[in-house]
Amino acid sequence: MAAEARVKVVLRCSECKQRNYNTMKNKKNTPNKLEMNKYCRFCRKHTLHTETK
Repeated sequence: MAAEARVKVVLRCSECKQRNYNTMKNKKNTPNKLEMNKYCRFCRKHTLHTETK
């Protein structure tokens, strides 16, 4: 069976380093690390969240 295109990823806040969000991404469409501006409840503001394992 072929490898799955969609995988689970965890998004981590770039300021406080807390892991806040779980999401899915397609490895074929976005081979690089995912970066999104999301709300961090620990920082209480919108910050850059990056993909971790």
